Amino acid sequence: MPERGHHHGLDALVAAAATAGAARGTAADGTADGSVSATAGAPGPDGAAAGYRGGATLPWSVEIRRQLRRRRTQITLALLVLLPFVLVAAFELGDDSPGGGAPGLVQVATQGAANFTLFILFAATGFLLVVVFALFAGDTVASEASWSSLRYLLASPVPRGVLLRRKLVVALGFSAFSMVLLPVTAFLAGGLFFGWAPIRTPLGTSLGGWDAFGRVALAVVYIGLTLVLVSALAFLLGVWTDAPLGAVGGAVMLVIVANILDAVPALDPWRVALPTHYSYAWLDLLAPEIAWDAMARGVLWSLSYTLVLLTAAWWHFTRKDITS
Repeated sequence: MPERGHHHGLDALVAAAATAGAARGTAADGTADGSVSATAGAPGPDGAAAGYRGGATLPWSVEIRRQLRRRRTQITLALLVLLPFVLVAAFELGDDSPGGGAPGLVQVATQGAANFTLFILFAATGFLLVVVFALFAGDTVASEASWSSLRYLLASPVPRGVLLRRKLVVALGFSAFSMVLLPVTAFLAGGLFFGWAPIRTPLGTSLGGWDAFGRVALAVVYIGLTLVLVSALAFLLGVWTDAPLGAVGGAVMLVIVANILDAVPALDPWRVALPTHYSYAWLDLLAPEIAWDAMARGVLWSLSYTLVLLTAAWWHFTRKDITS
């Protein structure tokens, strides 16, 4: 007979369960007593959950696909492809008699593919490309706020710095692609309709071969660098407001105001500090001997403005109360 109060069958079951629990604990975290390891599930030094990596949130491919599928991206790229052919039709159907005044790029636009490309760049620098750069950068964050999806992205959680970096780099990438797409399409359209003659400047000099190709490429790079400040300005306005149209339109309006002020000679010497003062300094590339001074100043002013504007955008967004 077993003693009163002692049940050997139940004691055996309890002992077996304890042994199994100890074995499971040892296999799980390597401790002999089956206790939970001190590091298992512990938060990181910054308070984040174990295994969380902020830099891995919002992958580049996801943001690129999201922006590429947007209707405004598709329409913008389509218009950039269509524009050279519209201008070809305008030259073919219009009056080709030379106009009065000093010779310009429009008078030699039909002299070959390179000349037509330079004319397209000249015509698009002041407004069209400004709108394109402002659109991609100003709309990227403000549109998320207008859709009330920005706070959900940050709650995913996507760190604010990572979000801004992804948005800005992708916007600049699409802007750079547009900056290349337009002259490439113009060169192909010009070659098909006007031939492949070397560059003929308004002053009558000719530039052919790799020299012509290099100068056109330098013009594209210079225009892109001077328009980066437009992207930075639109990006700043985009993190400041929840209205995409306000960010894009505000950046374009400020550039137009700067162009108007730059046309006032009475503002010398202060107008050299205007962000658009050196927008057309790339025309120096058409001279037999290239003068680099104006282009160097234009790039330095643009990058300086860009640094200040992006710093302001980061400072504001990291402290902003996101409610949308």
